[in-house]
Amino acid sequence: MDQINLLPIINSVIYSFLGIAILLVCYLIIEKLTPEKTWQEIARNGNTAIAIVFGAFIIGISIIISAAIHG
Repeated sequence: MDQINLLPIINSVIYSFLGIAILLVCYLIIEKLTPEKTWQEIARNGNTAIAIVFGAFIIGISIIISAAIHG
């Protein structure tokens, strides 16, 4: 019976959680820097422009984190 090497799977899970944590910290920093509560503006007021900007922010930060983790 072949032995399964779990190290790549464990590394993938660890780096995924690390990336999500870094993304959350970056979001909270941006939330503190902006004058308005962005999530409230998006959810309650339906501000599409802020939603697009924050979507682009999340994609951009995700690409940076992915490149940093991947090497």
